[in-house]
Amino acid sequence: MKVSSVRYLVKEGAKNAWVNRLMTLASVGVLVACMVIIGLAILISENVNKAVGKLEQQNVVMAYMKDYNWALYGDKTDASSTDTSSAEDSAAQTSEETQQTEEQADENGIKNSDYVIHNDDEAKALCDKIAQLDNVASVTYVTSDEGLESVKKSMLEGQESYFTFLDDKYGNPMSGAAKITMKNMEQFDDTVNQIKNMDGIDTVQSQNDLADKITAIKRGITVAGFWIIAILMVIALVIVSNTIRVTMYNRKLEISIMKAVGATDSFVRIPFVVEGMIIGLISAVLAEGLLYFCYRVATETIISTLGTSDIVRYGDVAWWLLLVFAGIGVFAGILGSVIMISKYLRHEGSEFSAI
Repeated sequence: MKVSSVRYLVKEGAKNAWVNRLMTLASVGVLVACMVIIGLAILISENVNKAVGKLEQQNVVMAYMKDYNWALYGDKTDASSTDTSSAEDSAAQTSEETQQTEEQADENGIKNSDYVIHNDDEAKALCDKIAQLDNVASVTYVTSDEGLESVKKSMLEGQESYFTFLDDKYGNPMSGAAKITMKNMEQFDDTVNQIKNMDGIDTVQSQNDLADKITAIKRGITVAGFWIIAILMVIALVIVSNTIRVTMYNRKLEISIMKAVGATDSFVRIPFVVEGMIIGLISAVLAEGLLYFCYRVATETIISTLGTSDIVRYGDVAWWLLLVFAGIGVFAGILGSVIMISKYLRHEGSEFSAI
């Protein structure tokens, strides 16, 4: 197609939008409303995801190790019943050594074979092993002293005195632990089970309910956002199609004459496609400006009322929101115009072809 033909068709599309400016304004108004609602849904989803992300970071898993304190203070009745097979395997491997040399117990009656983690190096090696799991975001080794200090800090003011009996005589009953955060809450239970099955891990403390709630919130936001966008896209298509229909019937005699002199369907269709694209792009720009104003007012109100600034900044999403709006507008404009003009050309386009 020649450049002059392209210019003519684009000019005709813009002319169509101007001649039917009342319908164009109505279409732009409805499209802007649809895009603003879609933009608000996206911004709400982003803010919820940001808040949920903080909850995920707070949903820490503590995996306590089988170290000396575990052997001295821990209740190993459950572990002995559940780890019978592993105990038998380890016993088979170490039977020759125990026959050759008999371990000497310390003053507390604890032997080296009674626990798995003997020093900080072995504890850190276990943490490194946990960090290699696919769904693990980070692992921090927490010593028994750090664990006890953390417990003290979590107590109410004045309750630290409850720990005064933990002197040099009685020691610190806390075991070393791995502080773990995860990437995907949907794989939470599987990852916890993998950690539990590792040699050297005694118990795992986790907030399963919180993980389930986080997963449910994410799924709910995704499903709601999908249906909102789908419904509004259908509305946008209907509005653009009706606008193109009005233009098309206003020019039906001209279309029939063009067909009579040999114009192709594509040549007839392009001006209406251009008109739909113009409507979509104008709507996208207006929707971007209106959404910015609405979101700015809303965020300023939230910040002044709640005193929090932990909100997604509009500048962080402005450009890709504009691209989304432009994509929606262009898609709705092209599809709506193509559907209507194709339908017209099939059924009524030759009404005046005999003239």
